[in-house]
Amino acid sequence: MAKKKTKTKPKKTKKKVKPKVEKKRIAKKVKKGVKEKKIKKVKAKKVVKKPKVKKVVKIKEEVIEKIPEKIKEVKPEAGAWIPKTSLGKSVMKGKVTDIGKILDEGIKIKEHEIVDILIPDLESELVLIGGRPGKGGGIERTPLRISAKMHRSGRRYKSSAFAIVGNKDGIVGIGKGSGKQSRHAINKAIKKAKLNVIKVPRGCGSWECECGEPHSIPFKTKGKSGSVRVVLMPAPKGIGLVVDDESKKILKLTGIKDVWGRTLGDTGTRINLIRAVFYALKNLHRYRTGKKITSKSSTTEA
Repeated sequence: MAKKKTKTKPKKTKKKVKPKVEKKRIAKKVKKGVKEKKIKKVKAKKVVKKPKVKKVVKIKEEVIEKIPEKIKEVKPEAGAWIPKTSLGKSVMKGKVTDIGKILDEGIKIKEHEIVDILIPDLESELVLIGGRPGKGGGIERTPLRISAKMHRSGRRYKSSAFAIVGNKDGIVGIGKGSGKQSRHAINKAIKKAKLNVIKVPRGCGSWECECGEPHSIPFKTKGKSGSVRVVLMPAPKGIGLVVDDESKKILKLTGIKDVWGRTLGDTGTRINLIRAVFYALKNLHRYRTGKKITSKSSTTEA
């Protein structure tokens, strides 16, 4: 027998009251309560915020003396040198006064102001690395090399310079700088040359001379840069600098008065030529001879 299907009554659910209707009911009850004086209306008081008053504290003189010196320091004037490295700070305070000790210990100089303070009589000179067409043909050498780069807006020019610095007493350095303007390029080159300063040992290494003075180099040395090779040999007193005009600039600023030189390669590239001479002077440190050698023919000055 098939079971009879029985209808199930749906469950009664609470009617959802709209929020607007409830609000109206509550408002009516409140009005009735107010009339019956059961509910009293309370007006909200306006809260006024008091302004914050900064407390002024008087510092006694005894407390000021306990403040560390770093806080007491006054900011330096605009344009004054503010050292960033430990070496620069020690030079500024006067703890380091000799650049020879810095170069002997092999400490890297990262601020050019250090050299300005320790070597006030430093001289600089530019190398003729550029050129322009001369009046009667050929090329006329200039201290600035100007190069152009093509853009959509037109040509953009850039100038570069190569500088040598030295004190004519055994210290010399070289550097190259570039910029949009010529004066910026020259300033950059001089600053970089001050950072690349080296100490050159001088002496009298010629067998023809027995003066014992540091007017030449102590022995034969070689240097190379690119295709250019340079050989420097000690010369007797009175010979002078037997090298080209550009090499004379770096040797004069080093303090060398007499030397024989020989060059190989493309010496027309003046930058490679001066770098080769610089490396030749730097290679004099390969042979450690001490401060002084007793024999007159090979006296050196460290």
